[in-house]
This record gives sequence, C-alpha cells and structure tokens, in this order.
Amino acid sequence: MTPEGIVTICVIIGAIILFVTELLSIDLVALMIIFTLVVFGIISPEEGVSGFSNSATLTVAFMFVISAAVLKTGALQHLAVRLSKIFKEHFTLGMLLMMLLVALISAFVNNTPVVAVFIPVIIKIANAAGKSPALMLIPLSFASILGGMCTLIGTSTNILVDGILKKEGKEGFQMFEFSGIGFIFLVVGVIYMIFLGIKLLPKFQKKTNLTDRYDVKDYISEIKIEKGNSSIGKRIMDSDWVKEFSMDIIEVRRKNGNFLLPQGDFMLQENDVLKVQCNFNKIKDLKDIEKVNSNSTLKISREHLKSTETTLVEIVITSNSSFEGQTLKDLDFRRTFRAVPLALKHREEIIQQKLYETTLKSGDVILAEVKNHYLDTLKKIESQQGTPFVLLSEATFLDFNPRKFGLVMAIVFTVITLASFNILPIMIAALMGMILMVFTKVIDMKEAYKAINWQIVFLLAGALSLGTAMKNAELDVFLANGMIGSLQEYGPIVILSGLYLCTSFLTEIMSNNATAALMTPIALAIADSLGLNYMPFVIAVMFSASASFMTPIGYQTNAMVFSAGQYKFTDFIKVGVWLNILFWILATFLIPVFFPFN
Repeated sequence: MTPEGIVTICVIIGAIILFVTELLSIDLVALMIIFTLVVFGIISPEEGVSGFSNSATLTVAFMFVISAAVLKTGALQHLAVRLSKIFKEHFTLGMLLMMLLVALISAFVNNTPVVAVFIPVIIKIANAAGKSPALMLIPLSFASILGGMCTLIGTSTNILVDGILKKEGKEGFQMFEFSGIGFIFLVVGVIYMIFLGIKLLPKFQKKTNLTDRYDVKDYISEIKIEKGNSSIGKRIMDSDWVKEFSMDIIEVRRKNGNFLLPQGDFMLQENDVLKVQCNFNKIKDLKDIEKVNSNSTLKISREHLKSTETTLVEIVITSNSSFEGQTLKDLDFRRTFRAVPLALKHREEIIQQKLYETTLKSGDVILAEVKNHYLDTLKKIESQQGTPFVLLSEATFLDFNPRKFGLVMAIVFTVITLASFNILPIMIAALMGMILMVFTKVIDMKEAYKAINWQIVFLLAGALSLGTAMKNAELDVFLANGMIGSLQEYGPIVILSGLYLCTSFLTEIMSNNATAALMTPIALAIADSLGLNYMPFVIAVMFSASASFMTPIGYQTNAMVFSAGQYKFTDFIKVGVWLNILFWILATFLIPVFFPFN
C-alpha cells in the first residue's frame, strides 16, 4: 500500500469512528475529511471542493425543495388521516395500506420529511385503535426506505451513486432502471413486516403516562417559601439556592394568581409556592441547609400538581434540525419556545439532569412543559418547511389545498418525465422543478433555503472527496484486489454477495451516504479487475447502503422513530436482522438476473 493509501485509510477509519460514536455532527466530519485529504496532498484543493458542484449534490438539494413543496400542500397529512378509519376496522389492512402509501410517496419525495409528517399521525392512530405505536413506527420507517430504493430520486444514496458513476466517466442510471428489482424488494419487505416483522415488535407500550415514561417524578418538586427565608424580596436569578442547585422554576403560585415560566427578574415573595425541576436529592440537601441557617423556612413537597395552564409535550428532533449539535442553553430553549425541559431521551437513555448542557442529536425526544397558549405557535413552527422538530403529543395538520396539490403534482410529473426520457439531465430537471415551484408561489425562496438539508449536502460533498482520494491513492484497487483474492475462486456471484454483505454491515454503523461513497469506487475497481460489467456490483452497493434495518443509527428515519416508539436497540436487531439476511439472499441471486455480469 502506498503512503497516500495509508493516510486515506486512516482518514476512513477516523471517519467511521466519528460516525459511529456521534461525537461530532456528520457535516463537520465531512468537512474534516476534505481538509485532512487536501492538507496531506491526497487530493487538490479543487478536488476537495468539487463535491459541492457535483451534479449529485445539487440534485439532492433541489429535490429537498420539491419535497417540501409537496408537503406544503397538506396532501400527505390528508391521506394519513384517512387511514385512521381503516386502522380502527381492520388493523392488518391499515398496516398494509400505510406501508404501500408511504413507500409510493418515498419513491418520489425525500423520505425523511415524509416520516416526520407521519410520526404524530401514526401515534394518534395507534392510540385511537388501542394499539401500541411501537407496532407501527418501525414499519413506517422501513416502508420509506423500501420505497426510496425503487427510483433514482427516491433517496440521496441513489443520486450519490449515480453522481459517482458519471464523475468516473461511466453511464449513470435511468429514472426507473432498477425499479424492477426495487419493486421485488418492496413487496418482499412489506409481506415480511405484515406477517412476521410486526410479531417481533413490542406489543404494548410500557408506560403511557409521560411522567412515568420519563421518570420525572423524582425531579419535580414543590417548595413553599416561608417567613424568614433569605430569598424573600430577591429576584429568581439572585436567589442563592436557585443558583447553587440549578433549579428551573416552572410555576410560582400566589394568592393573587399563578405565574407560569417566570423570568429571571421575577421577584420572590413570602408564601410563594414554587414548582421546580431539580433532582430531589438536591432538594433534600437544600432543606437540610435551610434547617441549619434559617430554622426551616422552606416546605418541600414531592407532589406533582398538574397545571391546567400548561401541557406536557414530546418534541422529536428531526434529522435536518437546527437543534442538532447544540444544547438547550445554546438554543435559549426556555425563552424561545416558552417551555421548560423536564427530561431528554437519547436512544435508550433518559436524561433528567444537566439538560441544558447535553448536546442534542437527531432522534432525541425532549419532554417539555409548555404554556397552553403557546402550543399554537409551536404547531405553526412545526408546519413550516425545514422544521427543527415534530410534536408527538400534539398532531399538526395542514389544510389540504387541492388546487395547489394538482399544480405541484404536474410539476413533479414533468420533472420525472424529462429526466426519464433523457430530455434533460436529472439535475437540470430538478432545478427547473424548483424554479417552477417558486414562480407559481407554491414555495418562496426563504422556504426553499430552509427546506434543503444542508447537513446532507455537506456530507455528500465530503463523501465524494473521499472517493476521489481512494482513486488517487489507488486504495480502491488495493481493497478490491483483497476482496477478489479471497473470493475469486468461487465466482462473481460470491464476490457480489460478499460486497453486498460488507456494505450492509458498514451502513448499519455509519451514514448510508458515506458507506455508498466509500464502497462504490471499490465496486468499480472489482468490476475492472474482473473485466465484468460494473452495474451489478454498483447496484449491490447502492441497495445494501439503503437497506438499513438492524440498527437505529444506520438510517435517518430509523433514528427518528427510535425514541418516538420507545424502542430498545434490540428491537431493531430482532426485526431487522432477518430482513437484512433475506435481502442479502435476494440480492445475491436477483441482481445478476436484472444486471448480467457480461
């Protein structure tokens, strides 16, 4: 291996570690990849930034805007609500229709916002039907993945692989070139989930009460300030014990009224009853201190009195959220959203302490107490394009606009037709579609900028530079020869099967786009070394990079439903491992049929 190859493989290993551990956001990791490769001379500065102008990156950006325009019509929410009646009468039929509907939509619309729209609706349907949302949310995510595998524009992974092929001077994909095998995967995946997968999912929600589910009872207390207390006449921000014990005051009750979410300059008075968010052990320490210093001028209660003026809501952080990588303190969450965070769920961990210092990730759920009159404002924020969160406890529905929906569908159909018949390149067709959406006032430019998932755009640019580095350092040939050397005697089908399995493993532990960018050059090098058609090997990489079912971290939509469905990590393994194995077997034998080696 050349010195350049050693540097490149070190960068790859470092990137995988950062993707898996989530120590840094994926867009920052992508920029670090570009910087490191340029500094070590593996790629030129021009090659480093060329990913930002690549047709794949731009196509994905334009498709985000088109997807946002489709969502803005309210059509998806309208269809989702229509499903609720079917679920009540026939759950299995409802599941089938839901998965097919989501798959169909995801074949032409970016699947992340589709899942974001459906999550609160599915939870509402599940509760109305007397079922656990856990039975429906993993199938929702899987359906969106299966649908995205059916067309070129169904997922950014497909567009990325197409862009890599064209960059290497190869012929790319037609719009529906792999729809045949994609449709088989879709049918098999839906049948598996309906008849077997659902049986492997949790049957019941463990806790329906939000305070029980997040174990916040030990963190919500009431403190009555009695005569002689040192905080009487002081502002909240100046109270020694409020500062020392990092209390979040949710409500102050007085004879003349209640004060919700008081600001730091709120003046404390004798006989005030404070509802606070704080570890109860700290509260006991406070009471002991007060006993010594002030002859017990605080009365402590662990009763969690529900306020009629506030509502508990669960806020899911979406995959393109501006919240990601920030803390609640950075966001000034309390003042900005008129809400007090009570707990935070990250993967399987529930956090009740140091909430304002915890870095937020995609899929995290914030349990917050919100002023009732501010709920409508939160719903408006949620309904905007590029919303940073989804409300689980409050489903938001846009009014369905048939005229606007018809216009948007006409534009989408035009984009697909022009790209399918090679009248325009897919990037130009998508650009035209975005321009028409703005000209017809379906969406404005401000909404267009917000709709683009810039994290994915930066990731694609970084991933493309990594592919260039592998080629420059001849690392793709080195790795391809290593795989061929161990499997060549068994024939190309076994090599293809090994390539699929290797890609499938990688995509379960890091980004699907990064995996596709890493493995596509290796697939091309394998085909060149064997003197065979590159298409079957590239298709194997593309499908296995998207078919992430075993972990909640392998695909964005899995991360979104993970916390919302109260799943354990093992729930994904139990239902996903058999689907991964099934698809691996299908791919091994079907890909050479649809895309022959010669």
